Amino acid sequence: MLAFLGAPENFVFVSAIVLMLLIGVVQLVGLGHDAHIHGDFDSHPDLLSWLGVGRLPMLMLLVVFLATFGVIGLIGQQAIHDTTGALLDSWFAIPAALAAALPVTGLAARGLARVLPRDHTTAISLDDLVGEVAYIVTGRAAYGSPARARAEDEHGQAHYVMVEPNTPDQVFEEGERILLVRREDQIFRAISRGDHRLPHIGV
Repeated sequence: MLAFLGAPENFVFVSAIVLMLLIGVVQLVGLGHDAHIHGDFDSHPDLLSWLGVGRLPMLMLLVVFLATFGVIGLIGQQAIHDTTGALLDSWFAIPAALAAALPVTGLAARGLARVLPRDHTTAISLDDLVGEVAYIVTGRAAYGSPARARAEDEHGQAHYVMVEPNTPDQVFEEGERILLVRREDQIFRAISRGDHRLPHIGV
């Protein structure tokens, strides 16, 4: 087995598997980062989709390709050796293994994409806070004199923004609940919820 793996004709296939294992180790210890695709791929979108690009993180797709390429190459070389008693020359073995590995990589990527959890993010744009309820946490907001307010997005994450009344005749006191109605650069315009001056009824 060692002689088979160490044969010059199998060097590329063994190297692919070793590289795949190294990438896996780096990812496990948290030192790796997912690779991003750069370049203009618009001219061949169907081919890229067929290869699995976009279905998995690029680094994971590379690991799948290295594994399939290396394993297919070694299995093919073993079959050739069992049949002819010799290994196929690298100039023929590598293109053959590459041609076989590409469709297998695409199939594996589609399969893994169905079972792996998808990345999601709760990051939002500040514009998404328009329409949300907030309350003044620091200061007194008047037209032309903003105060600091706290708002929560749809994911329950808190955002601290500067707020001014939407009209000059309004003033927001500390603790008052307001409704964010529009955004102007870093300042949000708001209207009063109307419940700040309601009497609190004790039970």
